[in-house]
Amino acid sequence: MSNLKKTNSSVIALITFIALTFNFSQAQTFNLSSQESTLKVLGTSSLHDWHITAENQGGKISFKNLDEGLLETCSLVVTSESLKSGKSAMDKNTYKSLKTNEHKNITFQLAEVKEVTSKGNGKFYVKTLGDLTIVGVKKRISLDFNMDTAGGRVSLTGEKNIKMTDFKIDPPKALLGTITTGDAITIKFSTIYK
Repeated sequence: MSNLKKTNSSVIALITFIALTFNFSQAQTFNLSSQESTLKVLGTSSLHDWHITAENQGGKISFKNLDEGLLETCSLVVTSESLKSGKSAMDKNTYKSLKTNEHKNITFQLAEVKEVTSKGNGKFYVKTLGDLTIVGVKKRISLDFNMDTAGGRVSLTGEKNIKMTDFKIDPPKALLGTITTGDAITIKFSTIYK
């Protein structure tokens, strides 16, 4: 009889282990694909509108439940000097304003998911709060985006308007201050995690 109890205990332990392993496997993590992701910063100046593009990004996203779009963590890291405009003088002014000699990265870290709305077929609209850090200044911002979890990858698309001065950044100037940059910028992103 005791052998039967031991066998039953072993079977129960094995079933419990399999169930726990299965639950842990449900929390899925994806890594950001820098080559497939795009992030653009758009702004204005007294001369013309401008934009810069991030050439080097990293980060991770994980889910409590992928099928329901329940985010657990989400991070994004942009290498500050990978922001390129195609004009070396403008890039130099950008890096000076971003103090890239001291602050190598711009980061976003998810803090709270406010709402997830399913649109069907693995598509969701997500409202979040997160910490955006630029030149060492961390601000809690709202960030809403569309999320697509189909096809073994996760894509986030959206845009966010911010002011440079909120992060203690002096808007860049050129030609001895005759060209001034507007304080408001728009960040547009299409971020792919695989």
